[in-house]
Order: sequence, then C-alpha cells, then structure tokens
Amino acid sequence: MDTAGLVALRHDLHAHPELAFEEHRSSEVVADYLRSLGLEVHRGLAGTGVVGVLRNGDSERCIGLRADLDALPLHEQNLFPHRSRHEGRMHACGHDGHTAMLLGAARELAEDADFNGTVVFIFQPAEETDGGARVMIEQGLFEQFPVDAVFGMHNWPGLAVGQFAVHNGPVMACADQFDIVLEGHGGHAAMPQQARDPLIAGAALVQALQTVVSRALDPLDPAVLSVTRFFAGGEAYNVIPAKAHIGGTVRTFRAEVQDRIEAALERLSAGIAAAHGVQAHLDYRRGYPPTVNSAAEAGLCVEVARAVAGDDNVHTELPPSMGAEDFSYMLREKPGCYVWIGNGEAEGGCMLHNPHYDFNDAILPLGVAYWVALVKRRLG
Repeated sequence: MDTAGLVALRHDLHAHPELAFEEHRSSEVVADYLRSLGLEVHRGLAGTGVVGVLRNGDSERCIGLRADLDALPLHEQNLFPHRSRHEGRMHACGHDGHTAMLLGAARELAEDADFNGTVVFIFQPAEETDGGARVMIEQGLFEQFPVDAVFGMHNWPGLAVGQFAVHNGPVMACADQFDIVLEGHGGHAAMPQQARDPLIAGAALVQALQTVVSRALDPLDPAVLSVTRFFAGGEAYNVIPAKAHIGGTVRTFRAEVQDRIEAALERLSAGIAAAHGVQAHLDYRRGYPPTVNSAAEAGLCVEVARAVAGDDNVHTELPPSMGAEDFSYMLREKPGCYVWIGNGEAEGGCMLHNPHYDFNDAILPLGVAYWVALVKRRLG
C-alpha cells in the first residue's frame, strides 16, 4: 500500500477545500486518479459527483462504496503546512480523508482484483448542508449503477485509532428544522394594553416547547428539540414589535417520532398564540432522514471490521449520534451500513466541525484495508 502517496493526496485535498456543489478541483483530482487505475469514470451526477466502476469476473453482484467531497464554511486555525489555502473554507469533518481512503481502496482492488462482481466507487458532493446524496439519487444514481447494497464510513474523534463502531439499526438522527412566526399588533411600550405582544407569547412558547420531548413522547424514543433562534423588534426600547420569530432543530431516529413532534409544535403554537391574542405560523421542514443500517449488512461489516482490526477493536454497543448524515438517503433506497472509524482522542479541539480539526493520517491504511476486505467478503 502506498501510504505516503495517500497522505500526500489527503494533504492536497485538505489544502484546497471546496464547498457544496463547488467541488470542481476535488472531483477532477478524483476522476484523474480513477482513470489512472484504468477504472470506468462517470461525472456529472449532482454536478460535481464522480463515480468509478471496477468490474471483475462474471458475477452480476454489485456493491457501492461512498465517500464525501465537500468542506465546511469555516476559518481554519491550524498552522501545519497542509492547512487550507482558502480563507473561510476548511475540511473540518474529514471528507478529505474519506476520499483518500476510498481512492486507496480503488487502487488496491484494481491491482489485485480478487473478487467476482462490480464495485461502484461513489464520490458524493454536498454532504454537509445541501443533500448531495439525495440529488445524485434523484438524477439516477441507482438506475445507472444498480448496486445490491451501499456502504459508507466516517471518521470518529473520541474513538481510538485502530477501532471501529458498527450499529445494527440507527446510527445518526434526522435533521429537521422549524420556524414559528408569531404575529401580533405592535404598539407603544408605555401603553401595552393597546398592543398584542408577540414577545410574551414567544417566551411562553419557548418554555412550552421544552415539554414536547419530556411529555409528548415515549421516554424510550430518543429525541432532541432545541430552540436556537428567538428574535423580535428593532433598536427602539419603547416599541412593542408586531412579530416574533422562533426557530430551531429536531433530531430523532424514527419517522413516527418526527410526526409526533411536528404535531406537538403545531398544537402548542396555535394554543399559546390563541391564549395571547396573536397568530402563529409554523413552517416545519424535514431535513436529512435518520441514518439506519440494515441488519444483514451491519452484521457483515462487524465481521469485516473484526477481521482487519481484531475482535476487541470493534464496538457494537455504542449509542448512535444525534448528528445527521445524508448517506441516509442512500440507505432509504438500498440496504447497507455506515460505520465509524476511530480518529483518536478529540483533545486540543480535534473534533468534528472545529477550526483545529484534522483527519488522522495514521488511520488511512486501516480504512483502505476495511474497504478492500468488505469488497472481497461481499463479492468473494
């Protein structure tokens, strides 16, 4: 394995981060690398997506492996030589490492095609915010490349180097958003009886929303409802505003829980607004769905991870994360599994979406070995 070459590739990608659907240089690097291995290369899905196809033998079995390409709109505060060269853009989630590991696996499999079937290497844009997986699917990803199952991998700070985590079922939560506009009647702050104050209604509503998870849901159904925005009025101290805006996010693992939370938001907004003589307008938006592994594929990934890392280095009981991941769209279409690979301790700010984060180069060979072993086990 050309570990030094993979490190250099990863550093190059890290130094040239690109945001969602703008990954033009990154996709060019990926496409050129795949072509150099003799793979069939397809471009254009979701604009900057790249798909490489490697066939061997006569089997019709087909496996999809996915990595993400995009960076975050974040100012990097690292000082090492491969830090971002673009102000306000940074690979703070390790997508540079994910891409490098999958390219390394493509090289290993192209040089030693000890499998029978087809491997589809999916390099997806816009994971962070804009749902590049959904766009690739809508534009025909799985019609054009009809994989039997699809697999993903993400580095995980706080999980030791050399270790994996595999979940049978939910791995990551949904990422819904809501906005509530409370519309009252503005007036003079010295004469509040002439107004219908949306701020008072908003304060009551923010408090009431904290009861949704604790009182409207089964305690065994994990969920988070966080109010993250509450604003109204301007700069005047003597004006009661006419409108107040409340917004936030909802995270959970089941569609039924999403339905219950949305209904509770509607009910509380309307009721509290009526009690205060104002109008409420709720906009609830379903974001990334929950990321849920299928049982058979999760079992396969446990076996593969144990084969490459050892039995004691594969965790199957870690709790899922309330973070979200648009690989969930692929898992709604195909069976598959999304695993975590340990990135090491998260000390000194080396955690996801932190300006001091960096992908751990020491795990590149392990990630490559996992991908290669997964293909050979699935298509053996």
